[in-house]
Amino acid sequence: MEHFIWNVNPNIFELGSIQLRWYGLLFVGSFFLGLMIFNWIYKREGRDPEVLDNLLIYIMIGAVIGSRLVHCFFYEPSYYLNNPLEIFAVWKGGLASHGGLAGVLIAIYLFSKRYNESYTWLLARVSIPGALTAAFVRFGNLFNSEILGKPSEVSWAIIFERIDMVPRHPVQLYEAFTYLSISLFLLLIYRKVSPSFATKILPGTFLVTLFTARFFIEYTKTRQAAYVTDIPLSTGQMLSIPFIIVGVIWIIWAFKTKEVK
Repeated sequence: MEHFIWNVNPNIFELGSIQLRWYGLLFVGSFFLGLMIFNWIYKREGRDPEVLDNLLIYIMIGAVIGSRLVHCFFYEPSYYLNNPLEIFAVWKGGLASHGGLAGVLIAIYLFSKRYNESYTWLLARVSIPGALTAAFVRFGNLFNSEILGKPSEVSWAIIFERIDMVPRHPVQLYEAFTYLSISLFLLLIYRKVSPSFATKILPGTFLVTLFTARFFIEYTKTRQAAYVTDIPLSTGQMLSIPFIIVGVIWIIWAFKTKEVK
């Protein structure tokens, strides 16, 4: 069986030591697309979008710091504990989505306190572009030929020629298209329900759908952590479970208090 061969250069262009990578373009571009979505949301609900540029800065910083720290200390702790200065070398790659979410949660909290905005209101609406960003990150992983799937002979398997000639599950695409679908689903909910219920239901829905998908897609991935445990779950799965539990509790709370004004 012939399989599609992927051998795209991860760099868009290089000028000496300066590189523009597809991953970086997609990562940053997703935030600016999210800013456009948030601008529409603010105008739709009669809020002043003047603060959105500052919100974008908070979220980007929180996402990068959180995703970097979780990657370093949950996926490759031995290496980074022995080479602590490498933690700051973000340009070399190594960002964990679970940490990115944690960083964004903290960043939004700090922003809400600084600009006197409702934390839960912001959190609910950030979930829509948040799932979109997660999808763009996985497209970036595809261009980097990283986060590889397990070997497979399914007809849609991809050979990542820069790594080896083994057909593999295209897990980057599994996640990317799933997260795009979740973003559209959250947007549909946002448009169909009242603003007050959207504030309650969207965060829990985001957590349950995204991390449940992540949990099951992990079964088609090669293990990313540089260490092994006796637990028959990957690091990504173990990190997903707390988010799923919180999401389920959040959804139950949202429906129980739906009629409360």
